[in-house]
Amino acid sequence: MIKNIFNGFSFLVRFVSVAALLLSSYGFVWPVKPAAFITLQDERLAISPKEFYVASVVDNRSNTHAVAWLLADATVSKPQPIDLDGGAAQALKKYISNNIPVNTTLRPVIVHIDELKVIETALPGGRIEGKITINLSFDRKYPDDNVYLLSYKSSARYIRPQNQLDVVEPTLRRTLGSALIYLNTWMNKEADHNPKLAKKVKLSFTDYTDNSDPDTIYYTTKRPLIWNDFKAKPINGTKYAAEVFPSLAFDEEVEVVNSTIQVRIKMKVYLPKSASWVKPGYQDDYTLNHEQRHFDIAKIASEHYKRGLLTEQQPVTNYDGAIHADYLEAFRDMNRMQKQYDDETRHGLDQYAQSQWNERIDKELKILDVK
Repeated sequence: MIKNIFNGFSFLVRFVSVAALLLSSYGFVWPVKPAAFITLQDERLAISPKEFYVASVVDNRSNTHAVAWLLADATVSKPQPIDLDGGAAQALKKYISNNIPVNTTLRPVIVHIDELKVIETALPGGRIEGKITINLSFDRKYPDDNVYLLSYKSSARYIRPQNQLDVVEPTLRRTLGSALIYLNTWMNKEADHNPKLAKKVKLSFTDYTDNSDPDTIYYTTKRPLIWNDFKAKPINGTKYAAEVFPSLAFDEEVEVVNSTIQVRIKMKVYLPKSASWVKPGYQDDYTLNHEQRHFDIAKIASEHYKRGLLTEQQPVTNYDGAIHADYLEAFRDMNRMQKQYDDETRHGLDQYAQSQWNERIDKELKILDVK
């Protein structure tokens, strides 16, 4: 009985072999079942980033369960969903780490997967077409914020016989590699002058002292107030002998040089002649000195503003916020000091208090290297 069983098995094997041979001779091809997942193979990219490293990969797609929809053969209408090994984010991060040098002293970059898919469709003649679509975006990572840098969109196409799946992974891998090469090229080109890639902020100040304007006086120790600067008509009913309205402003120029945001601030401590007035009979040195001290107080506020900013470490993401916030605070400080000055001197009527303020202001101007 044992012998008969083996004889039967031998016949069955011969039958299957003959059947397979006959089917093959009539053009039949056994379908190739896609693997459970796609593993990106290591392939060292021809780049060595000098401006960045990839800190993380984030998958922003609504469907994160697959990247490819592959056909087993050209007669199947419904493709099979296939994911990258470990998921798209993990697989791409592993591929990047294994194939691009990593230097964590450089700028950290976050890679966002906004779109990544491989769609296959059947063609006549037993062939299969695949289309790869990729959309990545890149952010610069900061401790408390991320800044968008750029996006990369591309597509690739392949045509394969229905029994050859080995073209899918290399095409997908090289499409991803092209995105990283593009990022590296962009970073090298933009690093020195793009504010989003700046490493630090450097502030510098100058004073606007051009007094060619017919109405506006800009503060300089070489050009104190004179009575001819008081062009406005006196206000009726006021008890004051004279009045001026000094103020602060600034112009700002920004340039990025060698990855440094260079902010050049031109301070304007100014006084409009058309708003300054004096009553007849009060054009004496004492009254003029009182009004000059108002101008000096504005200059002091300006110098405190400069020094405060220069002692702060400005963030590259929001340096302008500090510049404007500190300016508003300097403006408020100036107004508080102006009010205190007038209150304590009683608008110059208290000569002793006036002399005390004269000394205080001169001392402060000297400390600030104005006088």
